[in-house]
Amino acid sequence: MKIQVVLITYSIALISQAMVVAKDQGGFPYKLPDEKPDREMSAAMERIYTAYPAPRPEKNELFSQFKYTELKGFDYNGGDGTLSRRDPSKILLHKGKYYVWYTHRETATPPRGAAKSTDTIPSSDWDLAEIWYATSEDGFSWEEQGVAIKRPEKPLVGWRSVTTTDILEWKGRFYLYYQGFLEASGKRGDDCPVAVSWADSPDGPWTPYNKIVIPNGPEGDWDQYSIHDPYPLVRNGKIFLYYKSDFNGQPHLVRMQGLATADHPLGPFTKHPLNPVITSGHETSLFPFKSGIAALVYKDGPEHNTIQYSEDGVNFEIASITELMPYAAAPYVPDAFTDTKDGRGITWGLAHFINQGGREKFHSILVRFDCDLSQDLHDPEMKKHRVNHQPDVYYRQGLTKAQRERIMKTPKGVKRRK
Repeated sequence: MKIQVVLITYSIALISQAMVVAKDQGGFPYKLPDEKPDREMSAAMERIYTAYPAPRPEKNELFSQFKYTELKGFDYNGGDGTLSRRDPSKILLHKGKYYVWYTHRETATPPRGAAKSTDTIPSSDWDLAEIWYATSEDGFSWEEQGVAIKRPEKPLVGWRSVTTTDILEWKGRFYLYYQGFLEASGKRGDDCPVAVSWADSPDGPWTPYNKIVIPNGPEGDWDQYSIHDPYPLVRNGKIFLYYKSDFNGQPHLVRMQGLATADHPLGPFTKHPLNPVITSGHETSLFPFKSGIAALVYKDGPEHNTIQYSEDGVNFEIASITELMPYAAAPYVPDAFTDTKDGRGITWGLAHFINQGGREKFHSILVRFDCDLSQDLHDPEMKKHRVNHQPDVYYRQGLTKAQRERIMKTPKGVKRRK
């Protein structure tokens, strides 16, 4: 009893002292300080000075809104679902011309699901696909050049589909990493380890390695079924290749991102012991920034719609929270392969819009995005804190038929949880 009285008395003294400190220091300054002030602050105020590069979003070099532009030069068969382009690579500038590689599906029918898939009918938007490429003088108008990576003969890796590629330039040679499907997507998840092809020119011809360079993890590991979205950068004289995988399986997928490193583009790659290194994001999209690496983390997971930063490329922290982030963002990263110690950031790239055409005409299209995530650009329009949408944008996120029926059947004043 005596101990309890002492503890209570001590607690009251601490609370009284904290109230005195708060009272004596005066109100928080009207003009928000750029630097952390020397005073007691709430957890929220502490966080804006310790968790983010700047307390105001418009002064945060890793905060941006995103603007979108329709691309010229790509035809989609009238949107009938038989032609799809998605999952672009980083943009590469070579001899004054921009290059991009992407998943290209052109099939007799739109996707019909795994159960109805055949050698000619795709199960998904990325089934029965090949990797094509296009070039541009300005990043807005593109000229499709044709196939870069064909599907190899069965049973080689990727015989069913080759998809979701990204580019690496290393010592004068070019490498395309991609997912290689050995069966129709959806029959056993998305089981597709990483393969690679190389060329002496971004126009090819491409020589397939015909071996798995990053395998799925062993049974019981988080990446036992899939290694998706290979995304290479050069750092510290090594290849840092980020990838996505899935926990738990359908219908309880949890997507996170891992890292594998190598001294040579063909490996061997070593997965980092701290994987996963990013806990959210549906696709991989990273770039050198200052002395570290920044990541666009969008769609899926507890930290979606964030831009994150890591000094070592492994331990990422949230640098900003934003909105309308690009899906499958493929930025133009001038210093992706220079082993820079002062990454300049990004201002534009390509992405994709999925779910075009509806269920019977399902396909994806490529689109351009612009932003200000750069040390060299200051665009106040990109740094605005919010985007205003017309009402139809919200109405399109309306209740489903089942949700409306559930609401109508619930008696007035009754709380019911399902």
